[in-house]
Amino acid sequence: MTNEISQEQRLDWIDMLLITLFLLGIYLGLNIRISAGIPWPAAPAGVAGAILLWRRRDMVSPAHLAMISIVVLVYIGAIVSAEDYSFLGKRFTGLVQLTYSLLLSYGLFLTLIRADRGQIAGILIAFCLAMIVGCLLETYAGLRAISDAVRMKIYESGVYDADIRDQLLYGRIRPKLFTSEPSAVTFSFTLYSFMWLIVSRWRWKLAGYIALLVASLAAMPGPTLLLGLILIGPYQLFLAGRTDNPQPGRARRRHVLVALVISALIAVIAVILGQTLFAERLHDIATGKDASFFYRVIGPMHTALYVMKQHPWAGAGLTGELYIANEVLSVYTNSPEFQAAWPITRIQDVLTNYVWLHWIYLGMIWGTVAFVALTLWLRVLRVPSAAFCWAVWVVLGQASGAYVSPKTWTVLFLAAGASVLYLQRPVSRPQPLPEFAWGLRRGRPQVSSA
Repeated sequence: MTNEISQEQRLDWIDMLLITLFLLGIYLGLNIRISAGIPWPAAPAGVAGAILLWRRRDMVSPAHLAMISIVVLVYIGAIVSAEDYSFLGKRFTGLVQLTYSLLLSYGLFLTLIRADRGQIAGILIAFCLAMIVGCLLETYAGLRAISDAVRMKIYESGVYDADIRDQLLYGRIRPKLFTSEPSAVTFSFTLYSFMWLIVSRWRWKLAGYIALLVASLAAMPGPTLLLGLILIGPYQLFLAGRTDNPQPGRARRRHVLVALVISALIAVIAVILGQTLFAERLHDIATGKDASFFYRVIGPMHTALYVMKQHPWAGAGLTGELYIANEVLSVYTNSPEFQAAWPITRIQDVLTNYVWLHWIYLGMIWGTVAFVALTLWLRVLRVPSAAFCWAVWVVLGQASGAYVSPKTWTVLFLAAGASVLYLQRPVSRPQPLPEFAWGLRRGRPQVSSA
């Protein structure tokens, strides 16, 4: 698919402002409490996404509507198939939140594919530079007091306060820059900088991307940033150098081989950097002393495998952590990597990996059906590589939870939109002839009478 774009298809300032507000809402992760039991997730992104979807309503085709309906019906099938109907109300609330998140992300996608690559690249690089400068100001120029005061006002729960741990592991307090925790900053930076790499037309963008990651490691240290290096692998394998013209078999095999070699080298570099910059953190992970890594990766994986074995048909049900609370506690406490000193206040707080939550919530059968339905939706949207989108989603899922939140599905649809923009070609316009050519007519030289 060639996505040619004309001057008339460039986004106007309203769309640019709405995309900026959407990305800011994902960065902040600010929830507004509608009632005691009903939150409004990522409220700024919700407002912006709803307006974007309304503005792109003319792009919503019957095929799109059919796939959206199929995806929602799949999730409805999953929640009504789950055991114990006393949790049906909670699962239905999760379905509403998930549908809200999918529709917002879909509205963002429809807007992105109408943009010029340079427009989106400009927004993304502005976010990345602002985060680097903001984090440096928070660390070295007194912005922390303002940031902390704002954070305590706008976030009602989950506010990070493990500054002593940061000083032990990183030698300083990590910046939060108006978010609830440092990982929110590093996650957004990794996502936005990688999307900039995809949409930028700059010849030296890969070197620029590496420079951004290096600067971020100095400004906002955290292992999540190393995922940015790992993401270069899917980019090289599924997207880099791709055109609308199918490559000959030999050329395609050569490209895949080169991509694999580059990916392997980058993975080695990521390991070396991790061992150099985060030696203390990696030592704690290797020796089973890092609670954050266990709750983010190891514990959710063990739980997903257990749930798929015990509840293969429909898992725990959408947002069904409370239904399997006792089983999660049993899996965690019996895991050799778990330490009894680690606190477990809420089950939701110790299952923070949306990739494994997919299988925990849906089980093996409905989880597979949902994955297929979402992939077909991407195909209907004419995304160049569904594999690329899922690879990005899986890699970044190791640093984020909240399966039904807008952030989770923004990752998938932002990758989808960026991959469409990657193949975008501007419409060729006639170039003015140089002065010496104006004397040419019908291909024949015109001799001056002088």
